[in-house]
Amino acid sequence: QVQLVESGGGLVQAGGSLRLSCAASGRTFTSYTMGWFRQAPGKEREFVASITWSGGNTYYADSVKGRFTISGDNAKNTVYLQMNSLSPEDTAVYYCAAARVTYIGIVNRYGMDYWGKGTLVTVSS
Repeated sequence: QVQLVESGGGLVQAGGSLRLSCAASGRTFTSYTMGWFRQAPGKEREFVASITWSGGNTYYADSVKGRFTISGDNAKNTVYLQMNSLSPEDTAVYYCAAARVTYIGIVNRYGMDYWGKGTLVTVSS
């Protein structure tokens, strides 16, 4: 069984940065797609970024493009989300997710097979 554990959330002022980590265990992730999603209060869970383990291809939602960077460390089975220039609109619970296939492009949340429990990011104005 795949387990995903997020860390790195917290409170930050607008304009600041945070780095989220997602430690994956339980399987070999060579063909997987790893993604970050977020859910703000009263809103649906939305795609943020994804990366393919095999080719390291990355994809981003338009709202975070140029500010967020997703990366992976295959040796550690860990995926990161570097978030810069944060704004209050980025406040949400951030979830790490994994899919057993390689997706090209933005991923629908229903296409992910495994989820972490989430980590809260709060950006104050």
